[in-house]
Amino acid sequence: MYTKESWTCIFLIICGMQSVCHCCDWIRHHYGLLSAEYLSLLDQMGGDITEQEAPVFFPESLYRRIELAEIKTRILTFHYEDKDRFRNETIYQITKLFDGNMKAVTWDKKKLDDFLNILECQFENLKSCVSPAKKPARRLKRYFKKLNRKVLRKMNYSAQAWELIGKETKHHLQRLDIF
Repeated sequence: MYTKESWTCIFLIICGMQSVCHCCDWIRHHYGLLSAEYLSLLDQMGGDITEQEAPVFFPESLYRRIELAEIKTRILTFHYEDKDRFRNETIYQITKLFDGNMKAVTWDKKKLDDFLNILECQFENLKSCVSPAKKPARRLKRYFKKLNRKVLRKMNYSAQAWELIGKETKHHLQRLDIF
């Protein structure tokens, strides 16, 4: 029977296989596996689940717009790449949030490292699936900058701030998983 560490290694090996298969195939066959793994790790990292709400409104309209674009794809010739670009940009912005001062974090460090490694793997693979021509959604970038400023910096990178970031991160990753 495999341990969690073995499964993490297996998933990271799958990430390295991106050059073997076409990126769209990678999304169909591997994105969900890694997504399930980092959502599981996020739950296992520990820490209190906060009831506090973030002082920055969740960008619900951006997610709805991408979901509507998916419906249009079936009717018109809307490009799937927009959805993949949105996924990639969201994961990139999440990884940037976790670059901050994490001294006060109460999470399991090993699980946190695994979580961040898998997130980075998702980002790298999704990045190879989208053309760099289009600029990322400015509203999404602004949302994450506000989250950084109004939660992490304003709360001095406290354990409570990181719990709030963890809650928001989970919400984003779950929404991305629905796509």
